[in-house]
Amino acid sequence: MKYGEVARTSWSWVLDQLRWDDDGPWISEYAGDERPNEYRDSMHHGIGGLAHALAEIRLTRPWTSLEQDLAGAIGDRIRTTIPATTEKTFFTGLVSSIGVLTALGQPGTDAALARLQELATSNGWPASFLDEPRYQPGAVANDLTLGTGAILLGSLWALRHSRNATDPPDRAVEHAGRAVKHAERAVELAGRAVELLVGEREEVASGVNWQFVSRRFRSDEPTEMPNFSHGLAGIAAVLALAGVELDRPDLVDLARRGAEHLVTIGITDEQGPPGDPARPWGFRVPRVIPWAERHGDEFTYNWCHGGAGTAVAFGALEYAGVPSIAGATPTTWRRRCLDSVRYSGIPERLHPGFWDNDGRCCGTAGVGDVFLDAWHRDEDQRDLEFAVRMGDTLVEHAYPEGYWRFVEHRDEDPLLRPGVGWMQGAAGISAYLFRLQRAVDGDQRAVERMENWWVSR
Repeated sequence: MKYGEVARTSWSWVLDQLRWDDDGPWISEYAGDERPNEYRDSMHHGIGGLAHALAEIRLTRPWTSLEQDLAGAIGDRIRTTIPATTEKTFFTGLVSSIGVLTALGQPGTDAALARLQELATSNGWPASFLDEPRYQPGAVANDLTLGTGAILLGSLWALRHSRNATDPPDRAVEHAGRAVKHAERAVELAGRAVELLVGEREEVASGVNWQFVSRRFRSDEPTEMPNFSHGLAGIAAVLALAGVELDRPDLVDLARRGAEHLVTIGITDEQGPPGDPARPWGFRVPRVIPWAERHGDEFTYNWCHGGAGTAVAFGALEYAGVPSIAGATPTTWRRRCLDSVRYSGIPERLHPGFWDNDGRCCGTAGVGDVFLDAWHRDEDQRDLEFAVRMGDTLVEHAYPEGYWRFVEHRDEDPLLRPGVGWMQGAAGISAYLFRLQRAVDGDQRAVERMENWWVSR
């Protein structure tokens, strides 16, 4: 029960960080901050992320009265902010709100879709973080988390929920009408995002590519981040999903061509893993292209910029029925990514800057979650064993109070303050440990989220 015990202690610590004001609940990004930051409602490190932790806990045990009240207050707060929200992203904006409300099983996603439609320009959804002079006014990102890919991912997730939602029999007719309208809006929004991504593609000899921000919006030569969170892998994944959900085989083929290019910019290991030299294995894509020493390690193995997330991308191509990518199946490429993670040396901190993070976005908890998804899908005991190894490391790194401190090796004091939220804090780590405890106890149920439903099934 060690994973469950640490998860309970950690979640209790998270709830101790919870604060309330006239606008509702909030948590700080780091323990000890006296006021909410500008992203207080976000999935990444705000109260929105607590909704995802609550969804995980709900599979473990019934909510307490405090948790029920918190879930209601989070939903109320998110719905209140939608009409004035200008952020759009998966991490911090309207797409985040869609994920939060669906995790809680609460209404409001249609309002978020409508708001996204209002904010669209001829180029799509301008990103507030793309500043001049490096970027042109109104510049748009393409990627899965901060750009047009995020809009597409959120609209597809909303569409799936419009199809799957249920109401009591006495409200069935009312629900049917709402569901049709909701689905129509989601399809319209997805169609617009698809149109923009198709238009921003770059034709290359080995397939197609997308920049994080297209060249036409830039005054410099682009630096690519080609893995799941900010680059080609994530964009190919969401286009493959769109091809299935919108019945657009052309999008599945476009995603395949993106994956064809992706495999040319990575490294495929020819010699098999220790003890099995004949087995095809190993694929990893550089974190940054072109790489420079200032970027740190050329390869990482996490969800956002490494092999764990890129495995999820190949899972989307697998879901879409793509038969072959550069002569191998998407399943083979997905397993190659997982093998590269498995034999990379993580979760050991092999040298300063290598694996200094225990969180979901960039560290151990996120990798563990991907391997649990793989175990559910493939029933390969090695995946569960690696997920357990990630859990053991999290237990080892946990402070008695229930938090974790990541490392920034370039700082004079390398230990960072304890993070509270979902992507980079105790809420997300505790959710993983709750799930791992269920898994080792024989319960394979998984929470489907916007970024994993095609591999968590």
